[in-house]
Amino acid sequence: MTRATRSDRAVLEKACEAAGFDPVGAEPIRLAENAIWRLPGGAVARIARSDQGAAAGREVRVARWLERNDVPAVRALDVVQPVMAAGHPVTFWQELPPYENGSITDVVGLLKRLHALPKPDHLNLGALDPFVRVAERIDAATTLFDDDRQWLRDLLHDLEGRWADRPVGLPECVVHGDAWVGNVVVTSDGPLLIDFERVSLGPPEWDLVSTAVKLTTTGSVSRPEYAEFCAAYGTDVTKWDGYELLSVARQLRMTTYAAQHAATYKEWRAEAQYRVDCLRGRAGHPPWRWKGIM
Repeated sequence: MTRATRSDRAVLEKACEAAGFDPVGAEPIRLAENAIWRLPGGAVARIARSDQGAAAGREVRVARWLERNDVPAVRALDVVQPVMAAGHPVTFWQELPPYENGSITDVVGLLKRLHALPKPDHLNLGALDPFVRVAERIDAATTLFDDDRQWLRDLLHDLEGRWADRPVGLPECVVHGDAWVGNVVVTSDGPLLIDFERVSLGPPEWDLVSTAVKLTTTGSVSRPEYAEFCAAYGTDVTKWDGYELLSVARQLRMTTYAAQHAATYKEWRAEAQYRVDCLRGRAGHPPWRWKGIM
């Protein structure tokens, strides 16, 4: 989605001026919850929401930590950042060379490397919150019926309580937090991890669930593909006692993300409502066929 506004460009120009980049000729790559712009000279600017200053700074620290530990990932540029511009935190990154979307095999290879790293005491990553911004997304989902929105709030409340008392699983580690094929790209040098907004300390199962729900929920991953994923990582998260909790939490995130944006873009309203219907048992049994949003 690339629907640039004057305010988007104004934020970009102020940030570039502060960081020493030239915004002339900048082109939008993706304008969604975060606005991503390509700058002349091989740089990319990422404009986050106004309330995400701490998260933006953490992303940069994580990128530099991954670089020091030789984990293939997008690299933050060597400037003082994030830069605050018109109330928005802006970060600057190396532009990626030509790439293709990653596969679940690429995802699992990078996750194994990430999860094996020692916990970094100096990064102040904080604990994983699987429900971050879900309540706000429900509030913003104004195209949904009030009854559906209340049902989603009740589900969120139930899951939050269960999360606090979740079953014991694998040892906690640094987790990506949003580990799916959309956050892995493949260049001529191999797969790279991108988007560190949700990197934190938590159960590695959360990173594995993103792929597992594509088998059990959306049906976009086949059983042979998923078996290969499990063999590569060394465990099958669907066999863990906590899988149902994490999978429903992931489904809720996917549903509220669609519902939030459906309030602005009518082309996604049917998909958002369909996802709610699936969760509420109105659309048959999973796996369902959910369409991509944005």
